[in-house]
Amino acid sequence: MNIHAIKAIYLFEMARTARTLMQSIASPVLSTSLYFIVFGSAIGSKMVEIDGIDYGAFIVPGLIMLSLLSESISNSSFGIHMPRFTGAIYEILAAPISALEIVIGFVGAAATKSVILGIIILATARLFVDFSIEHPFWMLAFLILTSVTFSLFGFIVGIWADGFEKLQIIPMMVITPLTFLGGTFYSINMLPPFWQTVTLFNPVVYLVSGFRWAFYESSDVSVGISIAMILIFMTLCLTAIYWIFRTGYKLKV
Repeated sequence: MNIHAIKAIYLFEMARTARTLMQSIASPVLSTSLYFIVFGSAIGSKMVEIDGIDYGAFIVPGLIMLSLLSESISNSSFGIHMPRFTGAIYEILAAPISALEIVIGFVGAAATKSVILGIIILATARLFVDFSIEHPFWMLAFLILTSVTFSLFGFIVGIWADGFEKLQIIPMMVITPLTFLGGTFYSINMLPPFWQTVTLFNPVVYLVSGFRWAFYESSDVSVGISIAMILIFMTLCLTAIYWIFRTGYKLKV
């Protein structure tokens, strides 16, 4: 294992975040704060509790997950796309670095940024609503697992994308709608039976539900199923990345 290579890639990606704090940290925190103001304070004050949880507190896990998914994909996809765009990917591929070490460097940095962002948003949420965390260990476990899994997915998106505009297609056109329809602002038990069944085909439901359980011991689906869904998706992403390096698919521009 080439630790120096992993460290070089990791530190370079983390340094890029430090140079773009407004885009990487401030922007998603501000956006999430606006959700708390509009949904938590304005609309939430007019709504009853959901599953015995104050509405403002109920949406905290979902809003954190919304930012976590989008930023994990964006950070990782941009991180690997830039070397392809500038041609620096040839230097990486020519260096004595294995595919595993490249993935660990890029995905590790993206996941670290996402976890830091999630913790910052969690602290920011405390300014707007009062909430508890019943299972801090599982909350952190869901935070890390989700960040790593969707950073792996973002790595795939970054290799698939032919231009910068395509980097935003998945986060904006797929992940955000799925998160809004995945129980972020409501419990799926509030839906008619038919739409409850349809919603269960949305993979984000299992992420939001499991994360919310870690806070309030309240979930729409089994916690075990939530963890299993994350691990299955992570395995699929790892398999796809293995195939990419095995075949050289789009690694070279």
